Amino acid sequence: MTGRGILALSWCAVAMAATPAVAQTSAAAPPLPFEQKLAWVLRLEDQRVLRDPAPAPPPPPAVTGDRKAAPPVVAPVAPDLLQLLQDGEARMRRRAALAVGRVGLPEGVAPLGKLLASDPDGEVRAMAAFALGILGDRAAAAPLRAALADASALVQGRAAEALGLLGDAGSAAPIAAMARAAYVQSNAITLNPDDQSTPLSPSAEAFRLGLFALTRLKAYDALASVVIDAEGEPRLRWWPVAYALSRVGDPRAAPALLTLARAGGSLSRGFAARGLGSLKDQGSVGTLLLMAQGWQDDPRSAVSAIRALGQIGSADAASGLRTLLQARTVSPTVRLEAVGALGALKDRESIDTVLELLNDPWPAMRAAALRAVRDIDPETFIVVLSGLEPDPHPGVRAALATMLAGIDPEIAQARLAAMLAEPDPVVLPAVIDALAGLPIRPPDFPATLARLLTHGDVIVRAAAARGIGAVKPESGAAALAQAYRAWQSDGLYQARLAALEALVTYGAAAAVPTLGAALADPDWAVRLKAGAMLRGLDSTRETAHAIRPAPVRAGEDYGRTALVAPAVSPHVFFETDRGTFEIELAVLDAPLTSANFLALAKQGYFSGVAIHRVVANFVVQDGDRRGDGEGSPGYSIRDELNLRPYLRGTVGMALDGADTGGSQWFITHSPQPHLDGKYTVFGHVVAGMDVVDRLQQWDVIRRVRTWDGVELVTR
Repeated sequence: MTGRGILALSWCAVAMAATPAVAQTSAAAPPLPFEQKLAWVLRLEDQRVLRDPAPAPPPPPAVTGDRKAAPPVVAPVAPDLLQLLQDGEARMRRRAALAVGRVGLPEGVAPLGKLLASDPDGEVRAMAAFALGILGDRAAAAPLRAALADASALVQGRAAEALGLLGDAGSAAPIAAMARAAYVQSNAITLNPDDQSTPLSPSAEAFRLGLFALTRLKAYDALASVVIDAEGEPRLRWWPVAYALSRVGDPRAAPALLTLARAGGSLSRGFAARGLGSLKDQGSVGTLLLMAQGWQDDPRSAVSAIRALGQIGSADAASGLRTLLQARTVSPTVRLEAVGALGALKDRESIDTVLELLNDPWPAMRAAALRAVRDIDPETFIVVLSGLEPDPHPGVRAALATMLAGIDPEIAQARLAAMLAEPDPVVLPAVIDALAGLPIRPPDFPATLARLLTHGDVIVRAAAARGIGAVKPESGAAALAQAYRAWQSDGLYQARLAALEALVTYGAAAAVPTLGAALADPDWAVRLKAGAMLRGLDSTRETAHAIRPAPVRAGEDYGRTALVAPAVSPHVFFETDRGTFEIELAVLDAPLTSANFLALAKQGYFSGVAIHRVVANFVVQDGDRRGDGEGSPGYSIRDELNLRPYLRGTVGMALDGADTGGSQWFITHSPQPHLDGKYTVFGHVVAGMDVVDRLQQWDVIRRVRTWDGVELVTR
C-alpha cells in the first residue's frame, strides 16, 4: 500500500479547559506544529496509554496593584489521543485513530465508533474501522456493522476486515451482501488472476477485504454466495478467491478449488493446492501431481502441490514424488518438500533414497531425511541412530531431539537423557521440551530441571521452567516463583514468561502472587501476558490499566526528524550467499519498527547471521543470531500494525506473541492475508526478489549496507 506523506498540520481544540484565576484573562494555547503532535502520538502509543496524566494547574498570579495588568493564563495542554481524534486536520485524526487502536484499551471503542459514524473524511472513517479491529474489543461490532453501509466502499471494506479480526460470526451475512455489491461495482472479473496491485479501486478493495473477513469467520455459505456460481464454479480466478476458499475449511469448496488448481494463475493454483491438501481431497491427486511435475515453470505452486500430496496421504502420489526426489536436476527446495511428503506418505519404497540423504551437505536436507526415515519406518530410524555420529550442525541435533518424542517412549527417554549433556544452548531446550512431553522420564529429571533453572543461557532456563510446568514436581511452584524474581535482570523476556506460564499450571494459589508482581515487569510483553493469565485465574482482577504505561527504552526521542518528518525512506541492501536484495523501509507506517531495524543494520547486527527459517512459498526469516528462532537484541518493541497488506516481497516483524518484536524479521514469498492486521509490516523488497526466492535455510547474510538519505553505511 502506498505510504502517505507527512504534512504540517494546524492545531485545533486540543487544549484542556482551565478555570482562569481571579484578575486574569484566559488565552488559547498557541498553535502546535504537526511534528510536535506526531511525537506525542508516537510516545503515547509506544507507552500503550491514551493520554498523559492531567497537567499541573497554572501558578497563582502575582499580586499587583492593577488587576487589569495581570498577563493572561495559557490553558495547559496535555497529550491526549482522544482529544486528537477531534483535531481540525483530517490527517491528524486519522493518525490518532490508528494510535488508539494500537493502544488497545476499551475506552477507545466509543470515540472510535463516533469517528467511524460521523467524520466527514472517508479515509479517517476507514482508519477508525481498522483501528477498532486491531483494538480487539467485541463492543466494536455494532458500529462496524453499521459501517458496512457507509457511503465509501473503502470504509465498508475496512469495517468488514475489522469484523473478521474480531471474529464476529453474526456479521457474515451483511459482509457477504457488501462484498457482492462491491464485486458488481468493481468489475473484478477483468483483473489478472495474479494481480497484486495496491491500492485497487475502492470497490475492488472492499470486495477483497470482504472475502478475507468471511475467511476469518469460517463462513463458507456466505463466502460461496459471493464467489461461487450456480454450477459450483468460481465466478472469477483472481487469487483472493482461491485464497479465501483455501482457508475457509469447508469440503464443499473442493470443486471450485480443483478448477482453480487446473486453470488459475500461479497464485491461485498455489492457494488452491493448499486448500485441497488441508481438505485431504483424494480426487485432486492427479492434478496436484501434474502441478508438482511442472516445478520448472511454476516452482512456488509446485511446492504447495507437493506439500498437499503429503497431507492427503494417497499412495498414488508416491511414485511421482520419488521421481522428483531422485532427479538430480530438481531444485533443492522441491527435493526437500518431496522428502517431507514421502515421509508423510510412509512410502517404504523411498527409504533407500532417503537414507542416502542423511549425508547430504545441506543441514536442512539431513534433518528432513531423518524425519522422513522416522515417519516411514521407526525401526530403521532407531537402527540408524545407533550408528549415527552427532550431526555437526546444532539445528539438526535440535531437530533430532524433537523427532525422538515421536518414537517408542522407552527408547526416546534413554536417548534424550543422554542428550541432556549437550553443551550447545541451541540444542538443549529442544531436548528438555521433548523429555517433558514424554509419558515416562528419567527419575532424576525433576532435579535436572531445577538445576537448569540456573543455567547461563536464558532460553535453556525458559525450557527448564516449561519442563517444571509439565512435570509439576512438588517443589516446583516455589522454585519457579524464586526463579522469576532472580531473572529480573534478563534482557530477554522468555525465561520470566515461561516461569509465569508454568506457575499457572500449579493453580491460582501458587500463581497469583507472582503474576501480580509481574504486572510491573521490566518488559511490556511479560506484563501483557501476565495480565491475561491473571484475568484467567481471577476474572474480577483489573489488569488493563495496572500494566500501563508500558516501559519504553531510555532516552527515546520521539520528536526526532527521522520519526516525525523523514525526508526519505531508508533502503537496506543485504548481500547473501545467493546474491543481493534491497528493502525499502516503511517509515511512515511503522516508524519505530523501521528505526529499530535500521539501527541494528547499521550496527552490523545482521551481518554474518544465518537465515534460520525458510518455508517455501511462505516466508524467509532472519535476524536471529542464536539460530534457533529464540534470539533477540535483548529487548522487545511494540507492534505497529498498519494498513499495508502482506503481498509478495513484504517485510514483516516476526513475533512470539503481541508486542514481542525485536530483531527477527521475514519476507513473504507470496501474499499471506492471514497475517494482515496481526504482524507489523515495515518494508518491502524493491530489488532482488529472485534472490529471496533462491535463499535456503542456513544461507548466510555476508554484508549489509544502509542508506538513510545522508550516508551509506557498510557492515
